[in-house]
Amino acid sequence: MSAQPFRALAREAAARYPARDRYGRHFAFGKLTGDPAFAYLLRERVIPPGASILDLGCGQGVLAALLTAEGFDGGKIRGIDLVARDVERARTAVPSAEFIHGDIRTTPFGTADVVVILDVLHYIDPPAQEDVLRRVREALSGGGLLLLRVGDANGSLRFRITVAVDRAVTALRGQGAGRLHCRPVAEWTRLLEALGFHVAARPMSEGTPFANVLLVARYDRRAPRENHE
Repeated sequence: MSAQPFRALAREAAARYPARDRYGRHFAFGKLTGDPAFAYLLRERVIPPGASILDLGCGQGVLAALLTAEGFDGGKIRGIDLVARDVERARTAVPSAEFIHGDIRTTPFGTADVVVILDVLHYIDPPAQEDVLRRVREALSGGGLLLLRVGDANGSLRFRITVAVDRAVTALRGQGAGRLHCRPVAEWTRLLEALGFHVAARPMSEGTPFANVLLVARYDRRAPRENHE
């Protein structure tokens, strides 16, 4: 998919938010066009047609809006987010999808074919991260795909910029500036592999100064389980 058609699709997705909600529209368009992960997911057809999707930390539902604008069945999308106003925005933009106001640490996941977690897990502590990933595996009980984007905590300038911008945006959104729990990509990979995932790392910072990596993790329910449950 070329840049121009994707921008047109992003504009259509942003238009799903009410005209009176200027912030919601501008945020959606800026996020979709400024973050390379969304164009990558569409260009590479990472999400299979007809898959059921669980979006953890879905925010205002920009992924659901984009997929629905492209023709994906919104009824196959569920999202969970901690911020009530973002959940309401998501419900307005994609009424056919299901959006739940809740904490991913405690809200039931149900089942899905694809689980998406973009830039979320570093907000919760390591034991909670590991518990969420175990529950993701159970949600993919028939086998499936986890799309996990993380900042690579490798000590680089890119990573320091990633953390600084994250803190600034979080503060501007009135969500405080709590401690971040980041890991190197190698550590995330080991954790996922111990859970039975087959992991491929894809750099996902093109056009940005960040240290983001998308982990495309496939789970086969027939694979051996971890030994430390």
